[in-house]
Amino acid sequence: MPKLEFWFEFASTYSYLTAMRIGDMAAQAGVDLVWQPFWLGPIFRAQGWDTSPFNLYPAKGRYMWRDMERLCAARGLPLTPPDPFPQNSILAARVALLALKRPEGPAFCQSVYMAEFGQAAQISDPVVLSGLLEGCGLPSSLVEEAGTDPVKQALRDQVARAQELGIFGAPSFVVGGELYWGDDRLADALDFAATG
Repeated sequence: MPKLEFWFEFASTYSYLTAMRIGDMAAQAGVDLVWQPFWLGPIFRAQGWDTSPFNLYPAKGRYMWRDMERLCAARGLPLTPPDPFPQNSILAARVALLALKRPEGPAFCQSVYMAEFGQAAQISDPVVLSGLLEGCGLPSSLVEEAGTDPVKQALRDQVARAQELGIFGAPSFVVGGELYWGDDRLADALDFAATG
């Protein structure tokens, strides 16, 4: 079965849009989906940014939130912008690396996005993440395990691999040697995976 890697950052608004539909779309396309959580912080810093470009360029930020309003309304998704934005997503990404070793992992990732962008929950809060894990049938102990050195290193390794792949933003999709960026490129990436 052809494979598509879905590289996502929990602080990313457009990754929220993708995460809520990619599972069904990949299944319909007959494509094996691999969820790849990572952290954009080091990648942004390498570009000279200390925050999201949506904060650095206010006009771009205003456009993004209006775009999100339109797209979420069209897709039946809730939207409540979190404060602050972007959220600190490091702990959530580490927990996701552990959760994705189990079948419930994708549901956990979706629940993080729904809590963050649907309810403006603080995804850096261990209590929030513990509740989301339990809601998906996963042990809350994964939050504590996420603070161990091997899991911290695993996230650093994810960032390094993303940089090697040329990833500069999220969501990104990797199919073989091809890189696609943005929720609006999901259909193209799946089509390439299915036919290329």
